[in-house]
Amino acid sequence: MTSLDAETMQPAHPTATRMGVWGLGAMGAPMARHLLTAHGSLTVLARRERPELVAAGATWAATARDLAAGCDAILMMLPDLPQLEEHLEGPDGLLAGVGESGLLLMIGSTSSPVAVRELAERLSGAGIRVVDCPVSGGEDGAIAGTLSIMLGGDAADTDRAAALLAPCGVPVRLGPLGAGEVAKACNQLVVAATILALGEATELADRSGVDPGALWQLLGGGYAGSRLLESRRDRLVAGDDSPSGIASYMVKDLRFAADIAAATGTSPALLPSLRAAFDEIVERGLGDRDITVTRRFTAERSGA
Repeated sequence: MTSLDAETMQPAHPTATRMGVWGLGAMGAPMARHLLTAHGSLTVLARRERPELVAAGATWAATARDLAAGCDAILMMLPDLPQLEEHLEGPDGLLAGVGESGLLLMIGSTSSPVAVRELAERLSGAGIRVVDCPVSGGEDGAIAGTLSIMLGGDAADTDRAAALLAPCGVPVRLGPLGAGEVAKACNQLVVAATILALGEATELADRSGVDPGALWQLLGGGYAGSRLLESRRDRLVAGDDSPSGIASYMVKDLRFAADIAAATGTSPALLPSLRAAFDEIVERGLGDRDITVTRRFTAERSGA
């Protein structure tokens, strides 16, 4: 198979690889279901047991060691690298379970590209190959199996990862290790700007006596339209920010974007304002809400 090199592919069905998923939250659980269906077997690990996955045929791993011992490739869908680091060492750690054939570790979290490269260098001596593969498309995309999967790493490793992850969406190789995380930071910069603008505009329209539902139905067909608007329009109109895509995660994501900007000598005008806005959202105690909390945030800043 040729490398993806920034072009969409439909990889061939992977060979019999013992696959695992670590982290079964809003994104990891539906991705695990797709992988279980496609590959026929799956080993999973999470803080809370998911009996529905076990009933569907998945194998539950009690520890990170058990997960590594039962897998050739693992998709990590934890919030960030520190949650992985906690379970690397020790008798029940991931490293203790890696066999002689090694392990492909696919990092699906939104993380620092520098930290991913440092982790890969440390793990290489233990027979672990690392690919970064953050995703975009939200919970809706994870459920539908239509995620954008941003791959970074060695060409052979990303080819293998693409074949394994294809049931979850469209995998694209963007460059060497860390490239996927750079792409995700760029994605989150656009998402943060868009959802903040949508929240402000919705509240502005409502306070002006304009029906927000009619507004977005009209403007959604023009330049203001986006996949994010399609996904969050009803929530914005109804003021529904019940937890789904947690707003506080954007603080971390935008910090990584700022780190990349500093490392590349880029001086952004918008990024500092977005970071300040999402920092304030968390400070106001709204960080555990969906990103549509930007409407409530605007309302609170504006007074009742």
